[in-house]
Amino acid sequence: MDVKRLPKTEFAAAVAQIAGERNIDVQEILDAIEAGLISAYKRDQKEHGVIVSDEAVFEVEILPDTGSFSIFEIAETGRKNVTPPGFGRIAAVTAKQVIDQGIHEAEKTMVIDEYSRKLGSLVNGFIIKSDPYRLTVGIGKTEGVCPKDEQIRNENIPLGTKKLFLLKAIHEDPETGRKDIILSRRDPEFIKQLFIREVPEVGNRSVTVDKIAREAGQRAKVAVSSTQPGVDPVGSCIGQKGSRIQAVLNELPMEEKVDVVAFAKSQSQFISNAMSPAQNVKVVSIKDGLALVEVPESELALAIGSGGENVRLAGLLVELEIKVQAAK
Repeated sequence: MDVKRLPKTEFAAAVAQIAGERNIDVQEILDAIEAGLISAYKRDQKEHGVIVSDEAVFEVEILPDTGSFSIFEIAETGRKNVTPPGFGRIAAVTAKQVIDQGIHEAEKTMVIDEYSRKLGSLVNGFIIKSDPYRLTVGIGKTEGVCPKDEQIRNENIPLGTKKLFLLKAIHEDPETGRKDIILSRRDPEFIKQLFIREVPEVGNRSVTVDKIAREAGQRAKVAVSSTQPGVDPVGSCIGQKGSRIQAVLNELPMEEKVDVVAFAKSQSQFISNAMSPAQNVKVVSIKDGLALVEVPESELALAIGSGGENVRLAGLLVELEIKVQAAK
């Protein structure tokens, strides 16, 4: 059915109204209806013992005088009306089903397209369903999923709870074509987007988040630098009396801590900064991917951190293995 040749019937007016209200292309609806009616025709014929060739070509028309649907077979000998008796009732039911399904799919596609343009940003959502493999999250007019490997370990979010998520990706199932909006609270980019939201200097790019190392739910280290003279990148991210960093922490599990350190082009200086909260750090050597650092005996435990967490994250941040020893 071509929208340009569609007769002015009640059906045509209804389709046009639906398309306008839902912001869906009229031709998309008509194509879906035509495909549905042809499928219904073939099914009807099969039930009556008539086998329709897969190579047969059909068209659907709406008769202007009655507004009813007719099926035409297109063959070498010409165009033949093959509409079976009583097909009007089947056609009406099929058309309604196809329109309903088509509207649902078209709206879902539009929503998916809208969120595709927002990938990498934060979105508010509430937990609709939870199972061992994923969280189903209500976001706006649709739903997203937060797979197990995108969740923060040991973070239990009750049903109905509102949380911030990172819009990470759109995943399409290669077999079914189903598209899912993938959400994350575990990705390091989630931390970066929190700083963009809470720190104006990061939002306007006078402060840059250069690197992030994170063990989600435990601790993160964020390296920042300034693109403008006179702007203190670390101070900007911490905020007056810690107000900005606290706003970031409020969106994370209570156990997770965030260290903000100054990025440095000098590898030795960056290593020293990354070892925060240890202060008196001396880089002894950097060789073959291993950095050897010394700290006073009194700061050794602080430099290593609980379970080696501090030195491990510092190593991830500077992309080196770091070995810490007490200064002689």
